Amino acid sequence: MTYKIVRLTKQNSHAWDEYVGEHKQGTPYHRAAWVESVEQAYQHQNVSLMAFQQDQVVGVLPCVQMKRPFASTKLCSLPFCDLGHALADDEKIIAALQKQATESIEHTSFEYRGSLQTEPSDNPDIPQGSKVRMVLPLPSSSDELMASFKSKLRSQIRKAEKNGLTYTVSNNRQQIDDFYQIFAINMRKLGSPVHSKKWFTCLFENYAEHIILSVVYSDSTPVGAGIVLRSGQKACIPWASTVAEYNRLAPNMMLYWSLLKHASDIGCDEFDFGRSSFGEGTFKFKKQWGAQAIPLKWDDLANPTMAEADLAGSQPSKIRPIVENLWTKLPLGMTTRLGPIIRRHISL
Repeated sequence: MTYKIVRLTKQNSHAWDEYVGEHKQGTPYHRAAWVESVEQAYQHQNVSLMAFQQDQVVGVLPCVQMKRPFASTKLCSLPFCDLGHALADDEKIIAALQKQATESIEHTSFEYRGSLQTEPSDNPDIPQGSKVRMVLPLPSSSDELMASFKSKLRSQIRKAEKNGLTYTVSNNRQQIDDFYQIFAINMRKLGSPVHSKKWFTCLFENYAEHIILSVVYSDSTPVGAGIVLRSGQKACIPWASTVAEYNRLAPNMMLYWSLLKHASDIGCDEFDFGRSSFGEGTFKFKKQWGAQAIPLKWDDLANPTMAEADLAGSQPSKIRPIVENLWTKLPLGMTTRLGPIIRRHISL
């Protein structure tokens, strides 16, 4: 069987998103808005491919060509998120899309991000520290969701309310500014280069009604914020941050509840809490909400022997702690200027 394979463009992006929204393994990251935002914010070329059969979309492969300073070009499916694997009607179409990508574009590596399985589980055989995504099936209403939580979790959510915290779910410009202020502070504290504000404004422009933002306030001060993307009935939270000085008031509990409540009440049936190391701190935080693990599988299609730990950036480095420590000591204004210059070349 032969397939007509073409590049993703503005003209066919609607058909792309329709296919993603209906595909069982489609995620919000697979929407055309993600690769469009990468290209607009960071000038990495969108080289995504679509497979057609008799004018019907039968497969998609979101893909970005990343040019790196002092290094060769690489392909990535997808940068800045957990997943970007091909979606198709069958494995032969996936193979055809991968073959077209690897043969048509000059590169030395092809980071390909997928999962070992499609359904969540509490599989005890998952190795400690391995990368997983944490997924929570959602009921038909937030009332049912709240009732499903253990009493300890419900009391932690109420603690934030009793401490006088409030939240607003929206996607207006002021909310984006409040989010970025918190996010930039948190990234500096972690010793990590921050994304540009343009990256987030592009996401909001391109995802339109498929993106929302919750900001938690103590009086008028923003103390927590998180972004949720949606495709079909699936939602995911790629970024969430709180201000450490206010953590005693439990803003993270209100933040996650506000986003889970919103996702459930608009009809989402799945909430992806994002990537964690199995058994470690963020894994346990997400697990308390009822989320279950789906092991991630990241490969280099151009270098099959490349260790998965290298692709996930989990291999220890002697210089990394030194650099991270120095970064935490830089003025915030400097990290928000320099961070995006560095961050655009880091696909994680």
